[in-house]
Amino acid sequence: MLVRTRPEWAFFAALSRAAPGLAFAWWSLLLLRGVLPAMLGVVSGVLIAAVTRGEDLALPLVLTGVSFVLLQVLTPIHQALGTNLGRQTAAYFYDELTYGCVRPPGLGHLENTELAKDLTVARDFDMGMSGPPLSISMDFIASGLVLLIAGAASALLLFGFAWWAPLLLTAAWASTHWLLRESAVWRDRETDEVRTAQQHADYAYRLAVDPPASKELRLFGLADWVIERFVSRRKQLHELRWQATKLREKPLVIALAVVLGANLLVFWQLAVQLSSGKLELARAAVFLQAAVGVSALAFGGLSWALDGASAPAAAIARLGAALSRAGALPAGTRAAEQLPAREIRFRDVTFRYEGSERPVLSHFDLTIPAGTSLAIVGVNGAGKTTLAKLLCRLYDPEAGVIEVDGVDLRELAIDAWRARLTAVFQDFMRLELPLRDNVAPAGAPDDVIVAALRDAGAEKLASLDTILARGYEGGTDLSGGQWQRVALARALCAVRLGAGVVLLDEPTAQLDVRGEAEIFDRVLTATRHCTTILVSHRFSTVRKADRICVLEAGSVVELGTHEELMALGGRYRRMFELQAARFVEVDEHGQEVQHDALA
Repeated sequence: MLVRTRPEWAFFAALSRAAPGLAFAWWSLLLLRGVLPAMLGVVSGVLIAAVTRGEDLALPLVLTGVSFVLLQVLTPIHQALGTNLGRQTAAYFYDELTYGCVRPPGLGHLENTELAKDLTVARDFDMGMSGPPLSISMDFIASGLVLLIAGAASALLLFGFAWWAPLLLTAAWASTHWLLRESAVWRDRETDEVRTAQQHADYAYRLAVDPPASKELRLFGLADWVIERFVSRRKQLHELRWQATKLREKPLVIALAVVLGANLLVFWQLAVQLSSGKLELARAAVFLQAAVGVSALAFGGLSWALDGASAPAAAIARLGAALSRAGALPAGTRAAEQLPAREIRFRDVTFRYEGSERPVLSHFDLTIPAGTSLAIVGVNGAGKTTLAKLLCRLYDPEAGVIEVDGVDLRELAIDAWRARLTAVFQDFMRLELPLRDNVAPAGAPDDVIVAALRDAGAEKLASLDTILARGYEGGTDLSGGQWQRVALARALCAVRLGAGVVLLDEPTAQLDVRGEAEIFDRVLTATRHCTTILVSHRFSTVRKADRICVLEAGSVVELGTHEELMALGGRYRRMFELQAARFVEVDEHGQEVQHDALA
């Protein structure tokens, strides 16, 4: 049972699942390559015996030639099989990781800090950052296993000489692994030190090569800082490997003494028996080659390449169940058509993220009448985005209930509810696909897509067939504000296809104030029959909602129209006036002029 929990077992099991036929062929050739040296030793003995006895040499020569040719030919064939098997296994790992990340209906598995390191190991294992890609590693893995099998086969052959000889040599050569075991500090890349260094190195690398940080890296003169950070983390990884090698130095002399003593004893006995006539020359030649062949046990086995390949296999194996569990949500079975007809209600809702002691929402109550617009404002950390996630059923409340027309949201079929809801998040997706697919990834008639683009003020961005990425022929890139209009068009397209709840979580952060006001006017017009929920920091936008909810520390502290909250003179008014002051200018006559955006 302990063997099955080893990362190597997870890797070897993955080979058969990734490509059963190819894996069978790879293992078969691996076994044949391993036993061939012992077979060649036996055939050599047969040839020597035929020569000394004056017998026909045809068959021994043929057997020797076939064994020798196989020994030369099988290696490149096995390498080609290993390359293909490595590629298919890498693809299998990525498939499993993709399914594991995408399939869970919730979001907890992607925001769980305990799973972050396994996700890092599993995500980029085949990129060559911490070792060769799997297609190349397979050859190193095969070499180690071939030597292990060759050593074992030679040891079995040596039993024909004396029962103690293979046991003595096997123990001596195998002891080198035990004596040098300190090098396991790098084993499996599973130590916290190694994985943390890998995580930091990957992050520094992405800072250097990914576009988002490129402008600020140059503006603030951080190029050398990033390079130094990357080099230091990679150096730490190399130092761990070097330490693993240096730790071998002290026990190396002991290992050499043990191996030398065992081999001298066996070879001395072979020489004694050969000189005394107790052992024929042919058999002595076979046993001599077998005694030398046992040494392969010291050089074969589970190599560093297998350690590197096994780490992601084990991580993905662990992640499979963990991702499903962390992202699991009760499925629900009830239909969601035409919901909500009356209201959405948060009733005594409490929620905290995994690993956090402080709840984001505590005994939270809020009612949103169907067909109205609600703006949610509050300082960072007040719980605004968490409300959006709960409403999308990316999480379920820890306590309390979210009701849609009196029905617990958890009782509704997840897909059915999400078909009724559309959203634009601040970190919306940008697909390197044609504009048509960006607006309607699941498909929609072109006239609906064009109307949605028009509603979002994005009808002149590009043709529907233009790929929104410069890396493709005829492709183009968009500004941040243009991308936000595309994301809004995606939401408005869903409204035209039947969505009844519109959730906007900081949807226009990259637009200027006037652009945001214009967009929200468009959204309110296009969604006047929907239930619209807006999360924003800009009061030029939120004041146009039917009602405004002020959140603080996960609770509703103020709720009402813009006029009601201004008259109340509480938190909303203070925040509004603080932001409004930024839009007051002094004209040429010394009079204060307030911009229309907040007037």
